[in-house]
Amino acid sequence: MPIDSEKRVLVAMSGGVDSSVTAGLLRDAGFEVTGVFMCLGTAGDPDSDSRGCCSPQDAADARAVAHKLGIELYVLNLAEAFEPIIEYFVDEYRHGHTPNPCVPCNAQIKFGRLIHHGDSLGIRWVATGHYARIVPADGRLAIWRKSPRHKDQSYVLFGIARELLGRILFPLGDMPSKVEVRSRARAMGLPVHDKPDSQEICFVSDNDYVTYLRRRCPEVLQPGPIVDSGGKILGRHRGIAAFTIGQRKGLGIASKAPLFVTHLDAATATITVGPRSEILHRHLQATQANWHCDLPAEFEATVQVRYNHAGSAARVRLAGPTGFEVDFAEPVMAVTPGQAAVCYQGDRLLGGGWIRSAQ
Repeated sequence: MPIDSEKRVLVAMSGGVDSSVTAGLLRDAGFEVTGVFMCLGTAGDPDSDSRGCCSPQDAADARAVAHKLGIELYVLNLAEAFEPIIEYFVDEYRHGHTPNPCVPCNAQIKFGRLIHHGDSLGIRWVATGHYARIVPADGRLAIWRKSPRHKDQSYVLFGIARELLGRILFPLGDMPSKVEVRSRARAMGLPVHDKPDSQEICFVSDNDYVTYLRRRCPEVLQPGPIVDSGGKILGRHRGIAAFTIGQRKGLGIASKAPLFVTHLDAATATITVGPRSEILHRHLQATQANWHCDLPAEFEATVQVRYNHAGSAARVRLAGPTGFEVDFAEPVMAVTPGQAAVCYQGDRLLGGGWIRSAQ
């Protein structure tokens, strides 16, 4: 007798411990689990045999885990679908921004293409090893931070379309720690229980994004001047794509007081530096907003401006259909164009957008 369609789930399996435990937990909860290994093919780094999340070793690990769990595993070639993520990544550097490719990858690939693939198989649910939660709130489902917050990954999930939230499962959202996840993997007999976490941009080998950009888009690594806020030339740099707002180390210039990158001008290949006071921001403007609920024109929120930022109290004002502005209660360091501004009320993710300017 076929299993109830409500108990069928596609699990994105990368060959890592998080997605492997996700598959095991759902199997043990009575789901019919189908694993999917998403392969970027040659979309990332054509000169490398190790392409982050779809290396041959990762594929082998995913197969070994699926065999141990007794579930089917399919390889889904997403090289063509992933190419726009690569183009976004490179184009942001062309504009002097610092991108976060995980956000569009989650929205377009992991919770876009994967759900579409589930539809083709008659499978409702899609699950990943993200550290976040899906919680009912105000009569609808919402993404909430992991509990406890350590390793919370909700920041990179703001781009998911709100209508898809009712089809997503995050089994690791209530795990107390990564130690517990590895303990579960060991108890399940999974061969990846002690596999190190990947720290790479998934399509860039060895996490060397500068070398990657030099091959893919060398114009973003043209040398240019380093100047202070008054325009005085202090030195030269090797390409603005190798720097980000707030950076202090590796500037290659001597100074009695610490200097930080305060501005990147892609048009002139100029880096501006200054004291810490010049990277403290009270205001930002963001575009391409994606909201998971209906919001008033103005509201109070905690706004997180990068992955490892704890968030700061702020007042948010909507500006047109896809824009918003944020006024922080206290200055925030290094608000960086290209990164995301993600809004929360308590642990609930409201949505966010892309930072385009900060003052």
